[in-house]
Amino acid sequence: MKLFKLTAVAAAVLGSSVAMAQDVVVVTDTQPANDVVVVTDAQPVAYQYDQNAGVIANTTGAVVGTGKTLFNTVTHPAAVSAEIGTLGYGANIAWGLNETTELTAGWNGFSDDGTKDLDASDSWINWGKALGDGWGNFQGEMKYDADFSNPYLGVNLRPWANNFTIGTGILVPKNELKAELTPTEGSNANVRINGTQYTVNNGDTVKVEVENRNKLAPYLTVGYRPNINQNWGVFGEIGAAYMGKMDANVYSEDESPNRVIAESGKSLVQAAKEDIEDSNVWYPMVKAGVTYRF
Repeated sequence: MKLFKLTAVAAAVLGSSVAMAQDVVVVTDTQPANDVVVVTDAQPVAYQYDQNAGVIANTTGAVVGTGKTLFNTVTHPAAVSAEIGTLGYGANIAWGLNETTELTAGWNGFSDDGTKDLDASDSWINWGKALGDGWGNFQGEMKYDADFSNPYLGVNLRPWANNFTIGTGILVPKNELKAELTPTEGSNANVRINGTQYTVNNGDTVKVEVENRNKLAPYLTVGYRPNINQNWGVFGEIGAAYMGKMDANVYSEDESPNRVIAESGKSLVQAAKEDIEDSNVWYPMVKAGVTYRF
């Protein structure tokens, strides 16, 4: 807009100068005796060469002004949100880059520990696919300690300039899960890994530790963000993050889980560790929240 204003002013000045150039004369000499006036053409001031034309005279001011604009953008976000979902609870800050694009920075996570009774139909142990599908048949007790932390940086796009959004970005995952699995008292528990059945004997405890191997995890979500009023709004998103490979530790104090199974040539702890570490984890992302726009 400033460019258009400057162009218009320049055109007006040039037009005025051209009009003046048709009538301006300079009296260079007079001769009273003969009443003769000598007149010569003069170049209008507007036509004179200006060696400073087009030069920014105050570069320091231009740089400082740009810095102030950047500072104001960073320190005055467009919105803040609180959210909860499969990665835990958290919050984010959004900066509006234009009418259809927002840059977001946030964090999701939680810490939890406890004891869970499991039976053969209980899929809770597969939460996050951390221990592998084979443990879904485990019957017994699980003590767990989970610590999730997922800072992220992303972009929310509104491709049709409405409430529908597409979100993409990068998580920095630091998720750890520790579990101790003990069969129901007085009985054994079966675990099936890659088609081979293993037995965890009565009184034995298998310990599992799992954490992220990858330092970055890309994600993609689709969502809907309707406004309640001028400032408040709600949102829901669904998608997935590619966590990649996991690192695992599996061990037991009892000798029997370490016994090599003839069919597979692997012990339970070896098979369980390889099963976890060979899997590529796509972690489901489902979240809902509330937004306040400035």
